[in-house]
Amino acid sequence: MRAAIVGCGVIADVHARCLTQMGNCSIVAFTDIKKERAESFAKRFGGNVYTDYQKMLEQEKPDVMHICTPHYLHVPMAVAALKAGVNVFMEKPPVISADQLEELKAAVAQVDGKLGICFQNRYNPCVRMAKQLIVSGKAGKVLGARGMVTWHRDETYYTGSDWRGRLETEGGGALINQTIHTLDLLHYMLGKPLAAEASMSNHHLKGVIEVEDTMEAYIQFGQGTASFYATTAYCIDVPPLIEIACENMRIRMEDPGLTIYHKDGRVECPDLCTAPVLGKSYYGSGHMACISDYYDCVETGRHFPQELSDMEDSIRLMLAVYESARTGKVVEL
Repeated sequence: MRAAIVGCGVIADVHARCLTQMGNCSIVAFTDIKKERAESFAKRFGGNVYTDYQKMLEQEKPDVMHICTPHYLHVPMAVAALKAGVNVFMEKPPVISADQLEELKAAVAQVDGKLGICFQNRYNPCVRMAKQLIVSGKAGKVLGARGMVTWHRDETYYTGSDWRGRLETEGGGALINQTIHTLDLLHYMLGKPLAAEASMSNHHLKGVIEVEDTMEAYIQFGQGTASFYATTAYCIDVPPLIEIACENMRIRMEDPGLTIYHKDGRVECPDLCTAPVLGKSYYGSGHMACISDYYDCVETGRHFPQELSDMEDSIRLMLAVYESARTGKVVEL
């Protein structure tokens, strides 16, 4: 299969390294408006160089286009590729607004191509084991959960970019950029989101960014409620923490580790087989498994578990958290 990557920044390196380790595809093109960045990737991984993704689609006709560009470009690029008959694997966030979600849904409904969304942490071994404990009934009834992300993003992270920190191009801050995966995993573990009440602030970058550096939310799910806290105002980056309280146990994930606190006082730390982390340590170990599964689904016609229809509730939850934080009201989904 022939792959093309659009957007040659930090996350594109992870995608490229995954693709080169797979035996069923080759990278035929890199595209970036800054030609030197695409050239740098092409020297390392092979493939042709473009500065215009539409020209690349016309000339290369790849089987899959990977979208690793700034947030506001995800939907228009995905729509263009799908209409050109090309499958799309898209980085998070899938959308930055409700209007973009409707536009993307309409495009997906009109084509046969497969749109996959990179929520790779669902493939982390600790997440898969936690999910199995819940689905099997071994954990007992889910009572509630908490998700906490404390990372560090300083002024240079934003001033060195022409799109981060701006509502129009990033769509938000700590939630949509850094901690959307943790919000998604709460939904993945606790079922359908029903309502959200949230607040947001900018504590340490006032006058530098338009977006939040801190978001907190109280979320009602089909199975219990969750407390969510995310900030990029911490002094270092540490693994996100997700804890699910159940009738028979507490399941605590700090990727790559999983700790099970049983009701009888036993503490269990299963020995999980994790893949090497590609990129930053807190990206999780699921990229290779996620991308490989997507390509297998494209080849075989099997349903990819992270197509737009599968992820819509998670996307709407993110949008609802922002709406609640802006309006000060509880938002029902």
